[in-house]
Amino acid sequence: MSEILNFAALIEKAMNKVLVIGALGQLGSELTLALRELHGKENVIASDLKQPEGKIAEGPFELLNAMDRQRLYEIAEKHNITQVYHLAAILSAKGESDPKLAWQLNMESLIHVLDLAKDKKLDKVYWPSSIAVFGPSTPRVDTPQNTVMDPNTVYGISKLAGERWCEYYHQKYGVDVRSLRYPGLIGYKAKPGGGTTDYAVDIFYKALEEGSYECFLSEDTYLPMMYMDDAVKATIDLMETDGDKIKVRSSYNVSAISFSPVEIANQIKSQMPDFEITYNPDFRQKIADSWPDSIDDSQARSDWGWKPSFDLKAMTEDILQGLPELLKK
Repeated sequence: MSEILNFAALIEKAMNKVLVIGALGQLGSELTLALRELHGKENVIASDLKQPEGKIAEGPFELLNAMDRQRLYEIAEKHNITQVYHLAAILSAKGESDPKLAWQLNMESLIHVLDLAKDKKLDKVYWPSSIAVFGPSTPRVDTPQNTVMDPNTVYGISKLAGERWCEYYHQKYGVDVRSLRYPGLIGYKAKPGGGTTDYAVDIFYKALEEGSYECFLSEDTYLPMMYMDDAVKATIDLMETDGDKIKVRSSYNVSAISFSPVEIANQIKSQMPDFEITYNPDFRQKIADSWPDSIDDSQARSDWGWKPSFDLKAMTEDILQGLPELLKK
């Protein structure tokens, strides 16, 4: 009997046709490759505003502006899409330079995807939220799943509104939409995309290229963070979980590690003793100060077994081992 069930699961995976919107971004570039390993290269269609390079270009790709509803529907029809991972967004720091554009892109693109899921009866939709939904009145330590949410950036406002839209479409139309509130994501295979937590990515590039880094946050600014490998794992684990185990249809808290700039700098110094860091806080400090120090993700751990694999030391060692080879290319 178990062999029959395993065979049925393999057949189901083979039938999945997955569209990744924003596949060339920091998260998308790694998640797309992981999804191709899971579902098969030809079954995962990457999409973005520009043509891909490297490994992403080795599989199917479509040019797509996330706000182009007609083009989205055309791609879904062309490839018989059954799942969408909608990752395109304007992030926190970049969003503050053009708030109305950030709102328009972040909101309109999500509504288009949710409508697509409703109209075409897609199996599943994934959309990422963020710790940016929290704000100055939110409890800062072990921020709970359900709490005060008063975001003070357009990115956070759009993510909070997006969470409500996701739950609305699930309750009213039965759309199987799933979401995670990402902390700061740290990866080295793609350059940072304009987020407040991006210092924890850029610091590794500057350490290897220049031997020093000027941080735009103060040395003792604690923020929740997650290594990209864990973020990819959490995303896929959530999407592969049976629907009856998913109790939260707005967005799940997820967490891995919390640290300050001085702590990550000290970890780098343990591998690179000559590395130097200075601090020159800018407008992003105010954004960071409104976010939690740490996150309570006990509901994700309980509902679908979330558990991170990387702490600060393991993450630092992995990046400093892998990034030098990437910089040579």
